[in-house]
Amino acid sequence: MSADNGTGTEDNVVVIGLGRFGGAVAKSLLDLGHEVLGIDENQEIVQDWGDRLTHVAAADSTDEDALRQLGVPDFTRAVVGIGSNIEASVLTVVALTELGVGDITAKASSSKHGKILRSIGVHHVVYPEQAMGERVAHLITGKMLDFIEFDDGFAIAKVRAPRDAAGRSLADVGLRTHYGVTVVGVKRPGADFEYARPETVVPRGCTLIVAGPTASVERFAAVT
Repeated sequence: MSADNGTGTEDNVVVIGLGRFGGAVAKSLLDLGHEVLGIDENQEIVQDWGDRLTHVAAADSTDEDALRQLGVPDFTRAVVGIGSNIEASVLTVVALTELGVGDITAKASSSKHGKILRSIGVHHVVYPEQAMGERVAHLITGKMLDFIEFDDGFAIAKVRAPRDAAGRSLADVGLRTHYGVTVVGVKRPGADFEYARPETVVPRGCTLIVAGPTASVERFAAVT
């Protein structure tokens, strides 16, 4: 099967490996309006995705010629969702770099796997299981309502506003000065999300979206 995406714009993404992670990424990209070429070596998986993705094909993603025939060089971005088969993951990335794909995101099953991927040209390495484990751990403690950590030690969290902040402006509360976190937005029950400004008054019972170094975000959440 040949993927005639035609434009080669940034709206087009090739997702290789349509398992739980790759399939979820492909669906989300499609929902966001991107054209998606899905590739998997399992014919049954390909058939399952056949009526859901823009283009889908069964192929050996480690075969550079097979990827070229599918039009992969026309795509500016690729996601490699192969995690358990490290050899296939690495060889797929090598094939993508040889084809000149400019932006590659790949799933890693371990830190060693991630280091290998980075060394051969992967621009963004993700650790889905580790990230989910950390997120669940934070949610279980009850200190955070939601939590996302990036691989450079930066985090974003949704937390309950401190009681002593109610009725005061963000400038007056001084969370950046005291905790090293920046308030991105304020959400009160039944109201629209409000982007934070220094003069924003913190309503009683609201939630805050805060960002900053992971340790600072965790320290702030502990006192809310």
